[in-house]
Amino acid sequence: MPFIPHTEDDVRAMLAAIGVGEIEALFDEIPQELRAQQLDLPDALSELEVTRLMRERAEADAQPLCFIGAGAYEHHVPAPVWEIATRGEFYSAYTPYQAEASQGTLQLIYEYQTMMAGLTGLDVSNASLYDGASALAEAALMAVRANRRSKSRRILMPRTVHPLYRRVTQAIVRNQGIELIELDYDRVRGVTDPQTLEAFTGEDVAALIVPQPNYFGCLEDVDALSDWAQRNGALTIAVVNPIALALLKPPGEWGTAGADIACGDGQPLGIPLSSGGPYFGFMACKQAHVRQMPGRIVGRTEDLDGREGFTLTLQPREQHIRRSKATSNICTNQGLMVTAATLYLALLGAEGLERVAAASHHNAHRLAERLMTLPGVTQAFDSAYFHETVLCFEQDVDAVLARLAERGVLGGLSLKRDYPELGDALLLCATETKLDSDLDRYASALAEALND
Repeated sequence: MPFIPHTEDDVRAMLAAIGVGEIEALFDEIPQELRAQQLDLPDALSELEVTRLMRERAEADAQPLCFIGAGAYEHHVPAPVWEIATRGEFYSAYTPYQAEASQGTLQLIYEYQTMMAGLTGLDVSNASLYDGASALAEAALMAVRANRRSKSRRILMPRTVHPLYRRVTQAIVRNQGIELIELDYDRVRGVTDPQTLEAFTGEDVAALIVPQPNYFGCLEDVDALSDWAQRNGALTIAVVNPIALALLKPPGEWGTAGADIACGDGQPLGIPLSSGGPYFGFMACKQAHVRQMPGRIVGRTEDLDGREGFTLTLQPREQHIRRSKATSNICTNQGLMVTAATLYLALLGAEGLERVAAASHHNAHRLAERLMTLPGVTQAFDSAYFHETVLCFEQDVDAVLARLAERGVLGGLSLKRDYPELGDALLLCATETKLDSDLDRYASALAEALND
């Protein structure tokens, strides 16, 4: 907040009105042992001094050329997106409980749901979740509830799913009796081999998770994987990149029956990197499973005079319905992020979104081809990929990345921690924001870094 208008007299009047002697008394329910005993704070500064300090720190931050993806992607955000999203009507709006006072917000969410349902090829979308990782965890919980044929509470989780998504999902579901069974990947192709599922044929499995593209950027055989799930009475949970869906087959069309649930992170849809957030998660599903979907859904109707109106229809959290019937305790819908995503999708349209995806795909392939002309640089997997790929080095990859950073290039993400079996490997990404000169700069900087 840039300006706090309350004077000491205002504070005293507020405390007197509520019958409290001092501000400290408002926090008396916090146990003393949980409170910080001493705060190591610098001396107070004036507004002028604080403003200068923050400007100096901002100027000290470099503007490196970024080729890191791994779940958070640098895309161009058209100027109107945040000019409109930060208008007071959207920027400060609360959850639209009062339909008669929230028609604008409700209509926007309805439009968002419509576009996300179209993008995923599924029947219905909710009004968003916290982020992609927690969306996958919610999808796992939802699949166990929705698959009434299964009694096992077992879910197959490929190692090609984002490592953070796997950890978050495990943290959320492990105390609810749900078992995540890890599936290894093909070391040559970097994808889940459908043949590995044969070990589970005939067993009781609640769901199979299928990432597309996967964490390595590779394209999974989604038709074979989803068909196996269909034959074996398991639901298919798709974890997808929304930009990639402009080019790839949507989850609703996978295999003979389509995926049952699709989820992912909506950050690529007009949300800046912002040092890691806030982002938002999305989820869509088949109509048959809609009552097990967490979050909330906006519907469109007509009043007695035939006028169009919008309202919250399904609200499955415990604050709205009986606790025993609730499917989630989600208490926010990341509405501001959804507003930006809706504007982004509306401004680009289907054709614009496809151009963004195609340009990202093209740039990633051109970059990988240039880098692999350098000695000691090879591609890890022989597989089709979207806009990310894994490269292997003969040198220590962390040292190479450090030398690239000294040259103003963030060259990718080391995979040594999460995939040590790949050796000195990095995951790199290129989106539509990269120019020919950017690709040349990376290749030149890497050539120098490898020779240091």
